[in-house]
Amino acid sequence: MSGTAGGPDRVVAERTQPNGAPRRTRTTGLPPGIPAQPGEPWSDDPYAHALRTGRGPLFLRRLSPPPRPYGTAEEADQLLPLDVERWCAVPDAADTVVLNRCTGPVLDVGCGPGRLVCALAARGVRALGVDVSPAAVARTRRHGGSAVRRSVFDRLPGEGRWGSVLLLDGNIGIGGDPFALLARLRTLVAPGGRLLAEAAPRVEEERLTVRVEDSRGRHGRPFPWARVGTAVLLRTAEAAGWTPASRWTAEGRPFVELHRPRSGHRDACLTAAEGPGRP
Repeated sequence: MSGTAGGPDRVVAERTQPNGAPRRTRTTGLPPGIPAQPGEPWSDDPYAHALRTGRGPLFLRRLSPPPRPYGTAEEADQLLPLDVERWCAVPDAADTVVLNRCTGPVLDVGCGPGRLVCALAARGVRALGVDVSPAAVARTRRHGGSAVRRSVFDRLPGEGRWGSVLLLDGNIGIGGDPFALLARLRTLVAPGGRLLAEAAPRVEEERLTVRVEDSRGRHGRPFPWARVGTAVLLRTAEAAGWTPASRWTAEGRPFVELHRPRSGHRDACLTAAEGPGRP
């Protein structure tokens, strides 16, 4: 789980026009009072160290509203645990259900330490992970998977030809704008291909500013993030041109399968995730 929209100053899409078409706006994704900082937050030391050791604890700290003093109940409410141990282990039962639904080739967005990419490779399925974290890419390669260090909003190999795209472990939050992310992913998958995405349990929708932080308070840079439940994820996906296929829960984790229509569906929002200067 890691990724950003290529930096804090980015172009996102908002469905605000009466006809539902996207409108481009430029935003930092950060609320007033939190300065935008250059760099890639998932490449900072707390996350890289956790991936090297395969252990946490590691968190996303909410920065809006401002952090509470350490050790208080209010401070604990602002910490979203990151399941580093599970990410660095072999796929569990819930992961296996997802892997069984994959049709190759498979692109794993925000692949983290690469457990899914490596499991697919072991099955003989061509798979590629994409992640902004050097530690994540290195660990994926070290364990027999293929990965590139890149933002999902950068140019990627095989655009429009992937049979399946994976968006698990909270990665619907990448960039802080699920609509822009889902519209971008639709440009990556082949017509008739699928997106296998994980929603957030017990959440409807949250737009956050967060930073990666360990138990000692060491932290990376702030960045925009989002959390969406199944219902919001499905509505947002349909608005971005996906067709819902199924939904299920495994090991307490909610998932959806979405398909890119083969034909006959005019994509009015593909350019939303392509960046500035496009028609």
